[in-house]
Amino acid sequence: MSETAAERAAALDARDELAPVREKFVLDGCVYLDGNSLGALPRQVPGRVADVIAHEWGELRIRSWEEAGWWAAPERVGDRIAPLLGAAPGQVVVGDSTSVNIFKAVVGAVRMAGAGRDEILADEASFPTDGYIAESAARMTGCTLRALPAERIPDEAGPRTALALINHVDYRTGRLNDLPGLTAALHEAGALAVWDLCHSAGALPVRLDAHGVDLAVGCTYKYLNGGPGAPAYLYVREELQACFDSPLPGWNSHAVPFGMDAAYAPADGITRGRVGTPDILSMLALETALEVWDGVRIEAVRDKSLALGDFFLECVEASVPEGRVRCVTPREHRLRGSQVALSCADAGKVMTELIHRGVIGDFRHPDVLRFGFTPLYTSFADVARAARVLAEVLE
Repeated sequence: MSETAAERAAALDARDELAPVREKFVLDGCVYLDGNSLGALPRQVPGRVADVIAHEWGELRIRSWEEAGWWAAPERVGDRIAPLLGAAPGQVVVGDSTSVNIFKAVVGAVRMAGAGRDEILADEASFPTDGYIAESAARMTGCTLRALPAERIPDEAGPRTALALINHVDYRTGRLNDLPGLTAALHEAGALAVWDLCHSAGALPVRLDAHGVDLAVGCTYKYLNGGPGAPAYLYVREELQACFDSPLPGWNSHAVPFGMDAAYAPADGITRGRVGTPDILSMLALETALEVWDGVRIEAVRDKSLALGDFFLECVEASVPEGRVRCVTPREHRLRGSQVALSCADAGKVMTELIHRGVIGDFRHPDVLRFGFTPLYTSFADVARAARVLAEVLE
C-alpha cells in the first residue's frame, strides 16, 4: 500500500468520532476484520464475569436470582439492546440461541396469521440454519415452504402467505435487503414479517418500530460483542404480544413461574418469549459488553461502516493485481451491510496466509474472502494495512 493511502487513513482516523471507543476493547495488534463472526472482547467483561463467579455465584448463591437481579436479566438486557434495534422498551427478550428464537418466531407467526394462511416464504440466500428451521416449522404446522430471492417476495406474497423469514443482511455477500419495503409489501398482502438481524444489529440503524416489523431475532456475539455463544434475542411488536403463542412454553414464561401449575398460562408481555432457565454467566457478560454503546450514535456507526468499506475497496483496486479478485458485495450504500466479500481463486489458501500475516477475515465456500468492518474498533489504518497485505499475498 502506498504512503498516500497510509496518510489518507491517518487523516480519516483523526476525524473519527468513534476512535475513543476502540480503547474499550482488547486488541492485540492484528487487523481484526471478522467481527461479523465474533466480536472483540470489551475490556470490562473479564472483571464483571469474575465478580459474578466469585461474589454472586460464590457468595450469594441462590439469593442472586433476586438480590443480584438474575431473574429480571432477560428483559433488562433486552431493553439495553432495544435502542440498537430501533425498538421501545418491553419488546425484546434475551435468551436461548438464534436458532431457537427463529423457531419461536416462525411458528408463533403462523399461529397469529390465522386460518387459510398456510404458506411460509423464506429468503433463499439466508444463513442455512434459517432454512432448516423454516422447513421444520413448515412441516410441524402443515404449511408449504417456498424459498425464493428476497426481492421477489413482494410479488409472491398472497392470500395464503402467513409470513416471510428474511435476512436483513446476506451473511455471504453483505447485501442489505430492503426491510421497510419488504415489510410493507408483506403487510399489504396480510402477512407477517420476520427478520433475522444477525448481520445488521450493531452495524446499522434497523428501526423495527418505525417500519412496523412484526417479529425479529438476532445473535449478540457479532457486532454486539457479547462473546462466543452469547444468548440471542427475540423481538415481538408490542401490539402482537398478547396473541404471541410460543411453540416452546417453558416455566420461565409462565404467568406464575413458581406456582408449578400443571397447566400452562403465558405471562404478559415480552416475558412470554422466555423458555427455560437463562444462561446467567453469558447473559451478564453480554450486559457488560453492551456498555461500550453508551453515548454511541448508531448513525455514526453506519457512516463509518460505509466509509471503511469504500476505503477498503479503493485500496484494493489500487494495489491488488488486476483480475485477482472480484467484489461480490453491492457498491451502493443502500444495498450494503458492514462487510465486503471478494471472490478469489484459492480463497481458502489466501485467507490462511492473510491470517498468518496478521489480517483476520474469514473464508466462505467456495471462493469468498469475507472482511467485516466493526466500526467501534476497526480503524482506517487497519483497512489500509489489510488491503496492502492482501495485495502482497496475491502477488
